[in-house]
Amino acid sequence: MTKKAYTATEIKKIVEEENVQFLRLMFTDINGMLKNVEVPVDQIDKVLNNKVMFDGSSIDGFVRIEESDMLLIPDLSTFLIFPWGSEHGKVARLICDVFTTDGEPFMGDPRNNLRRIVSEMEAAGFTEFDIGPEPEFFLFKLDANNKPTLDLNDDGSYFDFAPLDLGENCRRDIVLELEKMGFEVEASHHEVAPGQHEIDFKYSDAVEAADNIQTFKLVVRSVARKHGLHATFMPKPLEAIAGSGMHINMSLGTANGNAFYDEKTADKLSPTAKHFLAGLMTHARALTAINNPTVNSYKRLVPGFEAPVYVAWSGHNRSPLIRVPQARGLSTRLELRSVDPSANPYLAIGSILAAGLDGLKNELEAPEPVDRNIYGMTSEERHETHISDLPSTLHNALKTLAKDDVIKASLGPHLYQSFMDSKRMEWESYRQTVSDWEREQYLSL
Repeated sequence: MTKKAYTATEIKKIVEEENVQFLRLMFTDINGMLKNVEVPVDQIDKVLNNKVMFDGSSIDGFVRIEESDMLLIPDLSTFLIFPWGSEHGKVARLICDVFTTDGEPFMGDPRNNLRRIVSEMEAAGFTEFDIGPEPEFFLFKLDANNKPTLDLNDDGSYFDFAPLDLGENCRRDIVLELEKMGFEVEASHHEVAPGQHEIDFKYSDAVEAADNIQTFKLVVRSVARKHGLHATFMPKPLEAIAGSGMHINMSLGTANGNAFYDEKTADKLSPTAKHFLAGLMTHARALTAINNPTVNSYKRLVPGFEAPVYVAWSGHNRSPLIRVPQARGLSTRLELRSVDPSANPYLAIGSILAAGLDGLKNELEAPEPVDRNIYGMTSEERHETHISDLPSTLHNALKTLAKDDVIKASLGPHLYQSFMDSKRMEWESYRQTVSDWEREQYLSL
């Protein structure tokens, strides 16, 4: 998206000219859920003077009831008017950072935490961490009561179009709405599974990219509902078909351009790129807890459905965890293929950046690329090639995270503890649930 450095005066003028009636102050909780406080336009001075407060104890992972008052500080560069109106007038949004009543950034706010890691990156001599996400989602039909069903809206497959791709019109409308909001959409197409879609938008720096992912999800869900469909970013809503990922393309920038590109090396990858890659691989198992944060995430991370399962990298092989696309120059990048769209984008991008920076700081060396189909290798062959597996469950991923000081530090003490508490509760709830599969298998015992 094209960002503009709005002033408070400019925003007030636009609000008046466009007949905006409500301001939606948006922020994100620890689980990646978008939250908002909506105020009528006559409260705009209060908003722009950083005086809007809310109850932080009601938000997952924030604060205790005895310290509940928190401030929403709007990022004026995120101001935009939603392209869809309402009977009560237009609605505009501002993405906010969460502050304490003492005027300090609240480090339990995922957006503030990402800013902290970006500052560490800048101190290391880099100007930006460019992120190009590839989020996938499913479209399901609604029932007579407008409740989601498990009926997919089409039987299409990769790159299909109408009549097989019945979600084409919905996807086109999503793209149009995104473009009205300033997104630069690069591609939109049907994905591998029936009812599965992907829309890719242009890269942007770390914080803006996370903001864009959250806005994207909101737009997709809103437009899908207008088409009588339910959009879900659940990683694996149905068995026996591919799940939804959110591949993250990334590169570091300096004043001289893309720091991952070096025309003097044989593969045109700089030592910076190689060390960053090594950092990702070193911390890959711990990163999985953050990049794949739900019980359901691990139903996607299984062999046979194109999702990565093994810690390896390659330049043209799509079975490893990390791919290095062939494009060079400004387009030189790493593609982390494990991330799924249930991840909190602020936490995911922050932890990925921290892992890469650790690789740079300690000059870690990446192993040799693996250009074979890893899915076709035996466990012995993978062992000989030093290829490890990603964690197979949320429980195992959390155990790995607890042992990785670098990725723990990327969350900070508050977020780390809140994240672990939330996810351990999720795992315990799942562990105590008896599924239909279990009843089918064991009820006759």
